[in-house]
Amino acid sequence: MYTPPKIERFNENVLSKYHIYNSVFITLPFDSIDNTGVLLPLFSEMCESGFKQQLNPRQIFEQFSDKFLDNKTEQDKINLMFRFIQYIERQIVLFDAIEDAAFPIVNNMEGRGSLRDINEKAEAKNKLDALRDFFRTFKVRTVLTAHPTQFYPGPVLGIITDLTIAVRENDLQRIKELLAQLGKTPFIKKEKPTPFDEAVSLVWYLENVFYYTAGDMVHYINKNIFKEEINDNSLLNFGFWPGGDRDGNPFVTTEITLRVASRLRIALFRCYYNEIRRLKRKLTFYDVDILVTEIELKLYDSIHSADDQIFLTLDELKQQLNVIKRIVEQKHQSLYLDDLDLFISNVGLFGFHFASLDVRQNSRIHHQVFEEIAKEGVYLANGYLSADAIQKAEIISNAKPGVNPNDYNEITRSTLESVYAMRTIQSLNGEMGCNRYIISNNETALDVLQALALFRLCGWDNPTVDIVPLFEVIDDLRNAKSVMESLYTDEAYQQHLARRGNKQTVMLGFSDGTKDGGYLMANWSIYKAKEEITEISREYGIKVIFFDGRGGPPARGGGKTHKFYASLGPNIENREIQITIQGQTISSNFGTLDSCRYNLENLLSAGVANQIFDKDENLLSGADKKILDELAEKGFEKYTDFKNHPKFIPYLEQVSTLKYFAKANIGSRPAKRSKSDRLEFSELRAIPFVGSWSQLKQNVPGFFGVGSALSYFETSGRWHEIQHLFDHSLFVKTLLENSMMSLAKSFFPLTAYMKEDPEFGPFWTIIYEEFLLTKRLLLKIAGHTALMENYPDGKASIEMREHIVMPLLTIQQYALLRVKELNAAAVPDENLIAVYEKIVTRSLFGNTNASRNSA
Repeated sequence: MYTPPKIERFNENVLSKYHIYNSVFITLPFDSIDNTGVLLPLFSEMCESGFKQQLNPRQIFEQFSDKFLDNKTEQDKINLMFRFIQYIERQIVLFDAIEDAAFPIVNNMEGRGSLRDINEKAEAKNKLDALRDFFRTFKVRTVLTAHPTQFYPGPVLGIITDLTIAVRENDLQRIKELLAQLGKTPFIKKEKPTPFDEAVSLVWYLENVFYYTAGDMVHYINKNIFKEEINDNSLLNFGFWPGGDRDGNPFVTTEITLRVASRLRIALFRCYYNEIRRLKRKLTFYDVDILVTEIELKLYDSIHSADDQIFLTLDELKQQLNVIKRIVEQKHQSLYLDDLDLFISNVGLFGFHFASLDVRQNSRIHHQVFEEIAKEGVYLANGYLSADAIQKAEIISNAKPGVNPNDYNEITRSTLESVYAMRTIQSLNGEMGCNRYIISNNETALDVLQALALFRLCGWDNPTVDIVPLFEVIDDLRNAKSVMESLYTDEAYQQHLARRGNKQTVMLGFSDGTKDGGYLMANWSIYKAKEEITEISREYGIKVIFFDGRGGPPARGGGKTHKFYASLGPNIENREIQITIQGQTISSNFGTLDSCRYNLENLLSAGVANQIFDKDENLLSGADKKILDELAEKGFEKYTDFKNHPKFIPYLEQVSTLKYFAKANIGSRPAKRSKSDRLEFSELRAIPFVGSWSQLKQNVPGFFGVGSALSYFETSGRWHEIQHLFDHSLFVKTLLENSMMSLAKSFFPLTAYMKEDPEFGPFWTIIYEEFLLTKRLLLKIAGHTALMENYPDGKASIEMREHIVMPLLTIQQYALLRVKELNAAAVPDENLIAVYEKIVTRSLFGNTNASRNSA
């Protein structure tokens, strides 16, 4: 049977359907909309033609007003802009739903990277035993974070889900109803969400997507790869940050941490309860029905307990299920055994925790906490405050237990309370409920030892907790090996690691690394840090596990993630793949049963490929590394000069939408870590930093410095070296292809008017020239005539989304220009300024939501 190419499937099942359903949408009779549906396509055409004629956003909108609006006042124009924004927001939702509906058609669910493909390839290469051995220890952990990179409120997410089903079933009447509902449903959250609100919204994905997908996958592996053999390894597990991530989020409290942990457990019990109810309809046999009912009732009581009481333990649940299984096998001809095995597999996978709640805090906070406690001279020996790092490590190794959080200031109290909360959560949800303490801004071994000492101070002598340093900025990545060696040779930490099975998790973050050192240096520094930490860990007999803070656009470590993991080679430990997923990455890559399975299977496949099928193929030679060192250094020099340009911070503050991220009710976290009015680059969070460049369609963090680095090899007659590396290294190929995605989502005609700006014109030109250089050389090295031409469906999706938001981007730039103009007036009209600032903020939502395929 003929299967059309992927791009044909995309065109037929996504683009064609979008045009059909969008034509339905823009003709729906909404209240007070007038003829917006007629005007929007006209405005969209005028935007496209206007930018080709090198008009600026203001000229485009004014020409449109002159041509299609009769003597309209400024207020009429403002009203129309808001109506355009409302329409475009909903067009993006429609496109999301159509893409989700077409996912299993456009993507080959049983093709390369699938579990079926892994199984068949292992059989064909006589490597089934090796595959089984690998799956006995390997794990994939996806960690859900609440970083605000998607702004749909709950009701809109529900409509997307229903609309996806209706589109898949071609139910035109239902689609019209849902589009009408969409038109009347608010997209804006009136209040900022709390960390608990964010947790609840992400628990929905665990309940409705991950629970079923992960359970089915592990059941498939046990049944088809292990067959009759037992595999006790939880191949898939999940992490959770909302409610536990205290780094820079002043709104995370101990109460919220405990509430989130409770919500996770109760959500899981609901899944178990629903599953046992389905089994009850099948397992109606003698000696079995009573046992099933007993589990059902205990789960029901545990869900509805007012005081967090649990009416059965995890061991009791597992034992009871195994008793039921034996009876079904021995007395009832194994009837419905497959369904029962699936439930048993899920209980083994999720325990009572559902997802492990990680606690994260900044090392600077720990230093403040220890200084506060040391002042008393009770729990830490005298001299701590004046001691050097080595002496402090010795002092805290002998810290005395018994601190009372209520005796200290707010920062110290909340930090100590988080330790007590972890112990409480473990008593209810099991050890996996909350067993990792992550240290942001980790610079030294002392930062890790302080975190360990916190547990000792709180009376938890042998904590069942992993201490996880997070290395992110370039200097910290370079020093990571020496930090880890210091820890491995510290007696107190050695004892802790021995109790934890000599396993050490190390987190490596992309966001602040890219912000600090640019795209090439961040990625290469992380690669080298992984190799160096692997080497030192193997030397000391420590099983190191890497946890990557990746997600979103390539500038934040996103892009073709599974290709990145498949490219790492044997000198980087491959025991687990751990990765953060967030915002639009969750909804686009893991938001439906199909996309979730596809992407989880690809992550598993990446680990298998790296270890079983292509183990030595991705090994970089010494010469390769020398070239990459040069490449990264040249990119770093260009980016550092750019970052140190006197107009860098003013450009972000005055030209971009940076300050509007703080105004929007998009997440519980502040846009920057400090409370000062002055913008300090080091305090700026990565999401508004990357997002601001994205709103300008100048995706600087994903490409700046790449062109200059490649140009160095071209002009020095060494192009063949970098070309050979691209052709033979999957790591380099993936790295540069991901940068191409950043270029493909850039659109400089939108801001070309800035080149004439007396203050920022030269700075804009620097960005544009680097863009042109990077584009030329990336096309040259790939042998392409257009960006992303080897991913035609991804290219087509990006182009369609960019087409949808073009009017939105134009409106945003128009509003920014009006704000600047109004502020320059002798007597600024504050009310009018506030209106245009609201237009900027509202358009920010749609522009970001449209970028869901950035991961």
